[in-house]
Amino acid sequence: MTDARLFDDAGMPALEISGEGARPASVVLEGARARSHARLHGRGRTWRAVVPLHAARWGGVDLPLPSGRYRLRIDAGEATDADPAALAVTETALTGLRAALDGATVTITAPVDPVYRSGEGRAAIERRYATGQREPLENAVFFESFYGRTAGCNPLAIDRELARVAPGVTRYWSVVDLSVEVPDGAVAVVEGSPEWWRARGVARLLVVNDWLRRRFVRRRGQRVLQTWHGTPLKRLALHRPGFDPRRALAVVRESRRWDVLLAQSPYAARVLGKAYAFLRRPVWVEGYPRDDGLRDDDGRETRRRLGIQPDERVLLYAPTWRDDREQIVDFVDASALARSADAVVLVRGHTRTLHPGSDLDGPRVIDVTGYPDTSRLLAAADALITDYSSVMFDFAITGKPMYFLVPDLERYRGEMRGFYFDLLDLAPGPVVRTQHELERALAEVDPSIFAERYDRWRHLFVPRDDGRAAERVVARILDQGFVDRG
Repeated sequence: MTDARLFDDAGMPALEISGEGARPASVVLEGARARSHARLHGRGRTWRAVVPLHAARWGGVDLPLPSGRYRLRIDAGEATDADPAALAVTETALTGLRAALDGATVTITAPVDPVYRSGEGRAAIERRYATGQREPLENAVFFESFYGRTAGCNPLAIDRELARVAPGVTRYWSVVDLSVEVPDGAVAVVEGSPEWWRARGVARLLVVNDWLRRRFVRRRGQRVLQTWHGTPLKRLALHRPGFDPRRALAVVRESRRWDVLLAQSPYAARVLGKAYAFLRRPVWVEGYPRDDGLRDDDGRETRRRLGIQPDERVLLYAPTWRDDREQIVDFVDASALARSADAVVLVRGHTRTLHPGSDLDGPRVIDVTGYPDTSRLLAAADALITDYSSVMFDFAITGKPMYFLVPDLERYRGEMRGFYFDLLDLAPGPVVRTQHELERALAEVDPSIFAERYDRWRHLFVPRDDGRAAERVVARILDQGFVDRG
């Protein structure tokens, strides 16, 4: 190797490697959720490989690769000198990311100055945020979805409606890194950066769908709308099995940060209000904004983005996460299911398995854990396979068949989390324990036999999801003066 550097001729983030001898057959940068193939140059005594450190996924915009560790794989072919161990590049600041190369491993991190990653640096910037807030509040909203791992769910739908009716409102989006695509016109702020702390401190309204991370100090006139991220089947917060005083204290402290809680249904309002001790404070029962599009989305555009033909059968496997593991549960052999059902199988892990896990691969299998908008996937699917995930409630809006694969039902219900109601009594589709039973149900069970249960399910859990939830929520935000139309 004679040279290695981090840029390309167009000024975009790239890993550029050059060497002597015959050109390698291929150079690939492989990560858990992304892969980048190099452009190879040279056919004589030297060669050059330019590996983009950015990509466009699912038909979206070109963005930096997600943070994480990547393996640099060089298929040498005839290039006997193509030895990745000879590379040595120091950390270099880039537009949209920071990258460091050590041998055959590339580590990509968000573009946050390392000083703010140290314990001392984090403490200093948090103190500055908590004690030095002298800037006036802005007519702005700070959005965060699943701790910045995506720009989706209810916050995204609220953002889109707010942008439509109040375009003068500034919209900040909290993201873990710049691989997260934010809505048009919004400002991405990387978690932990000075810009992130400033946006969090000056926005008049915070719209989040999970706990507020790090230190939070409410300023006079600042409001927090907690949309949450699903109607619960499994027990949450104060209702989880086993009393833990530290957990209980954390739950109460967290819920006191919220001014308003959004619920999908009266059932969800009762459960969430008690689970988070959010009592005698406003709960908006308006349906879920994230599901508005399910009323008229035929899924064709999403299928096109995923490379699926309009007439193919699509099964969406979307299990929830487990407290005792980081990655998605392995209860389904997706390739075998695709063969058995003669279908394309979409695999959607929970957001908690997005970073620790890796994309599944196989014939007619597409891992869509990183796809930004779950509701689009629901619209594209012909049937849902889940276990205890709240996606079971959202999917009911489509009226399409549901199947419940629950091989660990007794342990999950009795030891790990517990349920608010008996899934076996209410499930609007077959409940099965093995993949073999699932495949038989997909082939042999007539979904119409669950019509009465399905109707009851929709009446209980999604009575307000009529396609106008975002409209109602944003109207209340503006009517109550959380932000101005601008």
